[in-house]
Amino acid sequence: MKLHNLKPATGSTHKQKRLGRGEASGKGGTSTRGNKGGQSRAGYQRKNAFEGGQMPIQRRLPKRGFKNINRVEYKVFNLGQIESLNEKYAFSEFSLENLYINGLVNRTDKVKILANGELKSKLNFKVNAISEKAKSAIEALGGTVELIK
Repeated sequence: MKLHNLKPATGSTHKQKRLGRGEASGKGGTSTRGNKGGQSRAGYQRKNAFEGGQMPIQRRLPKRGFKNINRVEYKVFNLGQIESLNEKYAFSEFSLENLYINGLVNRTDKVKILANGELKSKLNFKVNAISEKAKSAIEALGGTVELIK
């Protein structure tokens, strides 16, 4: 071990060099910011996605497709899923409130029922949308369907 090999144990030093605190600190003068220009001045903020004057990637890449601003997104539940959820949570009725309480949907989610799988138990539904096949399968078991907005 020699004097030039000595250094503090890892994790024991935390302070970074204080910039702009006089010439004696070794980081005085321009405080590592260089001379002149926006980046040398206080309050400078670079624009998001600024690439040094190069054309930013969001402008270089082509825009494709169409995004419908009126699209309605649904959380989809199939009849088979509902059967297994009913065994787990024992729903009195399959409604948005019950789904939210059990952490299955968010407060603002819309729920749609699809007919994939098989429902064995009679349930009443209060949902935003439902397919025709699912509705007929539910009503065949004696359940009711109420659509809410």
